[in-house]
Amino acid sequence: MEREMTISRRWARFAVQLRQEELPVEVLQTAKRFLYDSVGCALGSLSTPDVRALWTMYRHLGGREEATVIGFGDQLPAIHVTLINSLMVRALDYNDIYWKEDPSHPSDLIPAALAVGEREDASMQEVLKAVVLAYELEQRLCECARPGLRERKWHHATLTQFVSPVVAGYLLGLDEDQLVNAIGINGCHNHTIGCPTAGVLTMMKNTVDPLAVQAGVQAALMAQLGFTGTAAVFEGKEGLMDVYGPDWDPAVLTADLGASWRIQDCSMKAFPTEALTHTHISATLKLVREQDIQPDDVEEVRVTTIARACDILFDPHKYEPRSRETADHSLPFCIARAILDRKITKQSFSQEKIDDPRLRTLIHKIKGEASQEFEQLFPDKQPSRVTIRLRGGEEYSVYLDYPKGDPREPMTEEDLDLKFRGLAGDLLSTEECENIKDIIMGCDDLTARDFMEQLTVDTDEN
Repeated sequence: MEREMTISRRWARFAVQLRQEELPVEVLQTAKRFLYDSVGCALGSLSTPDVRALWTMYRHLGGREEATVIGFGDQLPAIHVTLINSLMVRALDYNDIYWKEDPSHPSDLIPAALAVGEREDASMQEVLKAVVLAYELEQRLCECARPGLRERKWHHATLTQFVSPVVAGYLLGLDEDQLVNAIGINGCHNHTIGCPTAGVLTMMKNTVDPLAVQAGVQAALMAQLGFTGTAAVFEGKEGLMDVYGPDWDPAVLTADLGASWRIQDCSMKAFPTEALTHTHISATLKLVREQDIQPDDVEEVRVTTIARACDILFDPHKYEPRSRETADHSLPFCIARAILDRKITKQSFSQEKIDDPRLRTLIHKIKGEASQEFEQLFPDKQPSRVTIRLRGGEEYSVYLDYPKGDPREPMTEEDLDLKFRGLAGDLLSTEECENIKDIIMGCDDLTARDFMEQLTVDTDEN
């Protein structure tokens, strides 16, 4: 009997066929660059309280030794390791970003590929193909809703729930029907409201998407054992497109799958901050450095941006940040720290920096204004105009279209190396950082198990 050709089935068929397909060398090389970037983000987060809490909880639970926790080296069930490692990649808000109608961080899915790949003793070549698959489907979902789900007050983890079971199922070797079931299982129960990124932010800001990734591994394992799920979970009655209301472009989810690869269009982050802050931070740093602007001379800073950036990044809570999670989503905080320090790094969000009395004086001088003109340019461009007026009356302004890390303004090899060393330098020597890079870039001949064994570092707990 002919199966109904739902969106889930088209995705499942594409994933099954991908096992036999040879991907272009340049696409796999891009996947390695995102893997390198993600491992750096994970190593940089080993000491964050949220990562420590999850790692401690699952370490106490124990269980079957299937996969490796990055950095710490614990062997735990793949479901648990997926969540820990995904949070580690996400915790500093420094991993990649794709923003069209909706935003997403496709690298949140990389830990599912690594954990399930290790569980199944898969080759790193297969893991890299699963990573490319993750980016392809996640980024297509970012283009589907018009307007995006974020504009409807839902979080982008709502998108990830549909992709994570495909990534895990691909490496489990699920057949087409099983993959359809896995998508249907996970798509029924991981819809995430927008409040983790609204107002006062908590540790949930960086955890909701990893939870959707973890659930996808569970869904794939359930499907492997014969569990069934809704086949028309996207387009069926009371499915995604029915429940969330108009409008959608469902064709974008399946058109020309495999003709090109969206991973080539994903951006990296040059700063450990919310994605919409990046062009504005770049513009501020350019002004401060070129004009040698001193913090005490600043009378006012005007940031011209799009309406959603004003809504997310300038609400009243963002002028009184008390946590790292709120500070890295506060454009007034980020601009103030850029003026004070002439750089933005993971150290910019320490409690000492948050409590800095100089910041409290400067932050209220930073104002946001929405531009209808900029609204028309987004998301093809991510425009910013930053204007700084000094006490003496001088005024300096700069306009930028893209942040550093956009494919049109890409991170260079040197940029990536500096970022990795800035993240992992507290744990690893320069030589050790270079060794991990060599392992990642030359991982084609390794199994996932051999690969993960080499990502353990010396910590106080090891």
